[in-house]
This record gives sequence, structure tokens and C-alpha cells, in this order.
Amino acid sequence: MTEDDPAADSEEYTAGDTREGIPFIGAGPGDPGLLTVTGKRLVEDADLVVHAGSLVNSELLEEFCADAEQVSSIGKDLEELIPLMRDAYEDGETVVRLHSGDPAIYGAALEQMDILEREGVPTYFVPGVTSAFAASATLRTQLTLNEVSNHVAFTRPQGKTLTAEEDHISEFVEMGDVTTCIYLGTHAVADTMDRLIEDGHDEDIPVAVVYHASWPDEDVIVGTVGTIGEKLEAAGHRASAMVIIGDAVTGAGYERSFLYGDWANRGADDEEDEASTADENTETTKQ
Repeated sequence: MTEDDPAADSEEYTAGDTREGIPFIGAGPGDPGLLTVTGKRLVEDADLVVHAGSLVNSELLEEFCADAEQVSSIGKDLEELIPLMRDAYEDGETVVRLHSGDPAIYGAALEQMDILEREGVPTYFVPGVTSAFAASATLRTQLTLNEVSNHVAFTRPQGKTLTAEEDHISEFVEMGDVTTCIYLGTHAVADTMDRLIEDGHDEDIPVAVVYHASWPDEDVIVGTVGTIGEKLEAAGHRASAMVIIGDAVTGAGYERSFLYGDWANRGADDEEDEASTADENTETTKQ
């Protein structure tokens, strides 16, 4: 893979395949059971696991990486990480780079991979479960629901990385049928909700904040645009939460999908036919 042609190697393998090189693996949202089968096999076989520090559940590291050297990437820049992984790989060690969630969502994997590739070290992705999916499972709802939400937006709020002009949360909410999933914004929930209200959005729009989705200390806070800021402040969480805005949060008000419409109706018709046949047989027996 190269910066000029990111798809240059796309025909050589597909997601789920393993190949020569350093895999950049999504560790999932937290629960060790939500690491993929491929990811589990790769980390269990690793000699060196470079992981995302406290963003990866220590239980996962203890369960699957106990025999590997473990190095946290927190606080280390590329000038430290790249030689560490490159040298270990060139020395014949099996190296794994473990990111939280899925590396494709607000990860910084590709910049590491491109540098390693330029230095002759092949790399590839192994997908993971992102926190938005874990949060929806916890809430027992879907991010898309027929006649409620047709779209999903993965976004983050304005701050050090994103300017006010690049913050499109209000626009997503204005669309009405979008479930807006906010990453990296736990600390800014109150400010984000205030901006939504200032922009004229209904204060009763449902909002859920799922702290540490799938971790043992998971905490779910449900409210509305008008109330969630105060509720979250009382809970004391300032990081590591998924914020979901939209009617899909409640899992209510949806229409049955077209996918199962005919099957459901056919099943009802079959039950009526069976009941009718049973009644006829009973009458025949009586006669």
C-alpha cells in the first residue's frame, strides 16, 4: 500500500485474511469476547503487542497476550513506535499493533502503516467492533430503524482537532432521520447540547451516553438534548463514552420492514389455514 495509491494491494487480500507483515487490529470496544476470531488468533501468537494503553481492556491483554511483550503506545510518538515495531519485525518477531475499537474510526493507523511500508515492513488491517455498535447493543436498539432513522453519522465535536466550521453535528440532527454517533466528545456533551438548542433543535430529542460500552464498569445515561448535559455532569464521566443522538435511541416508533412483511403475513395465513383445517377435521370426526 502506498500514499499515492492506497488500493494498490487491494486485490492481494481481503478483510479476514492474514498475511505477511504487521497486522493493525481492532481490539473492539472493551469486552474481550468482542475481539474478532482472527484478531484473537493473531494476538495469541504475537511476540510483541503494541497496544493503545488504557483504551484496550487489560483483561483482554491478560487473557490473550500473556506470553507477549506488551508495550503501550500512550505517550509515545512515531519516532519511538516505528523503530520499535520495525526492529522487532526485522529480528523475526511476530508483531501486532492493537488499536481500540476499529482502526478505521478515528484511529491513527494509516500514518503508522505508511511509514512502516516505506521502511520495507508490510502491514494490513484486521477490522474490529466499534463502540457505536457496542452502545446500540447495550441500548437494545438499532442505529437504523425503518421510518425512524435511515442514516448514521459518525462524527466528533469541535475542539482542538475540529474547528467550529467543521463541526456538523447540528446539521446531522436537523436532517431528522439520522442517528448521530459522537466519538471523542464526552467532555463536550453539555456544550454540544447547548449549541443544538441555540440552533433551534427540539430539546426533547432523545440522547444516550454509554460510558465504557461493554466494559465491566459500563454506565448508561439516557436523556434528551435538554437534559443529558446535566445528567452526565452528575455521573462525572469526562471521557470514553459514546454519545448517540436521535429517535433510534429509544427503539420505538419504527415500522415493520418490508423485508419480513410477506413472511409475517404468510405465517399468519398459514396459521389461519391450519386452524381452519383442524376445525374441519374435528367436525368430520364428530359426524
